[in-house]
Amino acid sequence: MRDSGLDEAIRAVGGVSELARRLGISQPSVSNWERVPAERVPAVETATGIERAVLRPDLYGGTAVPIDAIDSARAAEYALLAKLLAQAPDTEFLRRLSRLSGDATPLGRAHAELGAGAARTNREEVEREFFRLFIGVGRSELLPYGSYYLTGFLHERPLARLRADLQRIGIERTEAQPEPEDHAAILCEIMSGLAAGAYGAPGMDRHIFEKHVAAWMPRFFADLEASKSAPFYARVGGLGRVFMNIESQALALPP
Repeated sequence: MRDSGLDEAIRAVGGVSELARRLGISQPSVSNWERVPAERVPAVETATGIERAVLRPDLYGGTAVPIDAIDSARAAEYALLAKLLAQAPDTEFLRRLSRLSGDATPLGRAHAELGAGAARTNREEVEREFFRLFIGVGRSELLPYGSYYLTGFLHERPLARLRADLQRIGIERTEAQPEPEDHAAILCEIMSGLAAGAYGAPGMDRHIFEKHVAAWMPRFFADLEASKSAPFYARVGGLGRVFMNIESQALALPP
């Protein structure tokens, strides 16, 4: 049985299918929810306009610490990367991405490049890019998993260590999610929730980044940026690489 916060979100957008579309995930995934998962709260809030205190009052009901502008921006950046790595963008999302602009900073230029790439492509092209990169026939060009980048194999000890840390803050993989937690999209989604304060676990964003992101995800984004067969997703890689560099420098500072 769905709780009231999830019902509010579904009503706000007109149905389960539309909520799934806006989040960039499958309809069955949303249909299996009984409440909005903690890591999805920032994305659902953005997609529906329903405040997080309504979506998950157990996490935010009157006790939430206000999120500062920097952490809000970090959460949004991670959420964008998570959505792009989980599923190829549809026509509407590409249209919104094409409006991205930026300043003269490295991150601003990466945003502008991504916007320009979105304006030059279409849904069919990015779906083909996504398939070649992450699905493939036999094997994809890239394997976006922490275990693979760190050991050369899937489902190895880095995944087990990540799961142990996630269990400390109440995050567990659901049956509706086919990918393991060390998939780049899922880790970016978790980092988005941590930056937004979704788990009531101050400082865990630093811990998860240092222990489970920094050692491999910058290399993954650099590999994605170097792809010759995926001009749009190469720009996603460029954005991710720049953002990982910013995160590494910022989180290296004393808390």
